[in-house]
Amino acid sequence: METEITVTGRALLFLDVDGTLLPFAGGGRQMDDDANPLLAGLDPEHGRRLAALPCDLVWATTWMAEANEVLAPRLGLPQLPVVDWLDEDDDDGRLHWKTRHLAEWAAGRSFVWVDDEITDVDRTWVAAHHSASALLYRVDRLRGLTDADYSAIAEWLLKDGPAA
Repeated sequence: METEITVTGRALLFLDVDGTLLPFAGGGRQMDDDANPLLAGLDPEHGRRLAALPCDLVWATTWMAEANEVLAPRLGLPQLPVVDWLDEDDDDGRLHWKTRHLAEWAAGRSFVWVDDEITDVDRTWVAAHHSASALLYRVDRLRGLTDADYSAIAEWLLKDGPAA
């Protein structure tokens, strides 16, 4: 199921899940969900913090539609648009497999991409191939999103992103 995005003129925020909202070292609050042990690291406070950012949130994760089914309710978020991944690999293997598709999906809009696998190769490619401003923000996969990460993303959105 693909949720349509409303064009607002605000920047997009492409959000990965594993290593970003679900840190690999755990550390979140327990959600009383024995059915999926991965959710033990999910801090429900992320929902409020993400919703407060001046941008349009988009799931950019291999969870795809499950992000709306499983994570959004636990975070108190509405159903968000979901990037559907193409079955394509990068030619040389250095560019992240999400990079080209996210730039195309943004369709000229400014965007933030929050992920734990971003490299300088991705940043260089986006700078050369995407006409609007973009922040490719790498999160420490062991800790996930932190206060410092939210501050840096919010600062960029207010300074470099389109008007909120």
